[in-house]
Amino acid sequence: MTKKYALKEKMWLYPGKAAWYFITIPPETAADIDYFFSIHKRGWGSLPVTVTVKETTWKTSIFPDKKTHSYLLPIKAEVRKKEGMQENQTISFALEIVS
Repeated sequence: MTKKYALKEKMWLYPGKAAWYFITIPPETAADIDYFFSIHKRGWGSLPVTVTVKETTWKTSIFPDKKTHSYLLPIKAEVRKKEGMQENQTISFALEIVS
């Protein structure tokens, strides 16, 4: 099964030494992902995804976040630089999950 989501959310910086940037998947989308893909989760409850922002497509994983009852999408430095993405910027992206 394949499911694709077109989303627009704010990118934020994790407060800590790691300095990772994330986008929080909206709770309603997270609920849909859980419904269709809960049996396909890997370590730490992650799910493999393909993400597209503007002209850049890459493979990564989304990770469950208990605090928001959603998933976190990590944004690689290479992608942020290539696409000119900044902290607190609202980003349009496609998220594809393939089981």
